Amino acid sequence: MASNILVLGAGELGLSMLSALAYKKPAHTKVTVFLRPDTIKSPSAAKATEHAHLRSLNISLLAGDIATSSISELAIQFKPYDLVISCLGYASGPGSQIKIAQAVLQAGVERFIPWQFGIDYDLIGRGSAQDLFDEQLDIRDLLRAQEKTEWIIVSTGLFTSFLFESFFGVVDLTATPSVVRALGSWDEQVTVTTPEDIGRLTAEIVFTEPRVRNEVVFIAGETISYRALANLVEEVLGTEIRREEWSSDMMKESLRKDPEDVVKKYRAVFAAGKGVAWGMEKTFNFKKGIQVEDIRSWMHKNVRKGK
Repeated sequence: MASNILVLGAGELGLSMLSALAYKKPAHTKVTVFLRPDTIKSPSAAKATEHAHLRSLNISLLAGDIATSSISELAIQFKPYDLVISCLGYASGPGSQIKIAQAVLQAGVERFIPWQFGIDYDLIGRGSAQDLFDEQLDIRDLLRAQEKTEWIIVSTGLFTSFLFESFFGVVDLTATPSVVRALGSWDEQVTVTTPEDIGRLTAEIVFTEPRVRNEVVFIAGETISYRALANLVEEVLGTEIRREEWSSDMMKESLRKDPEDVVKKYRAVFAAGKGVAWGMEKTFNFKKGIQVEDIRSWMHKNVRKGK
């Protein structure tokens, strides 16, 4: 059982992870969060409130910087911990994920949960439209090639809120009327989970018995087709919406014209319909009978009716 846990980052997912661990952990287990020195020293009132809240949960703060530290320097900082959970996403920069994994292995950390809180990279494979995913596969290869550090990969699908980001283009509530677009076809599916549920379920996975080790664990708030999503959005909004289908060929062509556009890379992957959705019956939460937040519930909390 983990007795000294280090969580890297306190963004949207990191804060959810820290809260869930603080609630779930046994009394003897310590939780620490790894933050950049300038974040800890920030004069921001919001940051001060956030840090005070973390300390009220008996969470310690550790200063460090993934970008400016060497692998050996990070390994020294990671060494005292028996579980490292990375909640530092792609914003931490190219190469940061593999750097973290290498430092964890060099430190001899007993268990590691890397930032793989996304789709099924094994199924998608190398050379996809989103080149960032190849680094995720490099990390899986690195972890599978060794036996000293146990690893758990938690596959979550998209953050539920990401479906409703207008820049992604699937659900655009800023348009008049609101629009729902199918990536690939109306029958293609997508899996989503809220950050709160990702944190809560990861904490469950960490402390579950028998111990989970060297395994990809799938979780999900909901797996839904774009057709069902459009119907749901229309129902919750209480108004008619516009529907558009963005085919896989259309997304490939859009990316061909603008090959460095990160969002277009994501759209092309999701339109291809491989590795971006899985059945609820496959998930840890379904098998354990754990209630999670579906899209309808999320919308009722976050979307104004009759927008």
